[in-house]
Amino acid sequence: MPATTKTIATPPAAAVAKDAHWAATQERLRNRTRATAKLTICDDVEVRKDLDMARYALRRIEGEAADRPDDQAVKDAVAAAKADVEQAQAAFDEAATVLTFQALPRLEFEALKKAHPATEEQAEDDLEYNVETLGPELISRSSLDGMPVEAAREYLDTWSEAEAAELFNAAWGVQQTTRLDLGKG
Repeated sequence: MPATTKTIATPPAAAVAKDAHWAATQERLRNRTRATAKLTICDDVEVRKDLDMARYALRRIEGEAADRPDDQAVKDAVAAAKADVEQAQAAFDEAATVLTFQALPRLEFEALKKAHPATEEQAEDDLEYNVETLGPELISRSSLDGMPVEAAREYLDTWSEAEAAELFNAAWGVQQTTRLDLGKG
């Protein structure tokens, strides 16, 4: 991985003295972390179904509770449904595998895309990069779990098309994540 240098501009002391707010803002901006995203995989259909059913039952009983706020039996049913969701969620969490991805620094991401140009055929389809070669590299580099390139390639090649696409999209999508809001001006 190429070494990156970080140049931090220091505002003039007189300007900082005039505007301590900017100094604090600049410090917060320097300390931002890059976006992260999680991909949760649970192969146990029964565990997933149990969690879905528990959540559905909770939504139904909460709807009923909204119509009968003074009914203690309904309040008790809501509490029991919440406990069922917690139990089902714990079982789901135990069965699931969670992969975490983090956005790469912009220049690193741009260099990675340039290192994997589209083939002539892909370029004819208006693609800018070769997803077949970029995918495993991007997944590996953005993985906070330490996924090797070879493992990413294996998963992309052997998982179903939809699951392989989800894996790639988790690594790609976090690169596109924005946590900014322009406001209403």
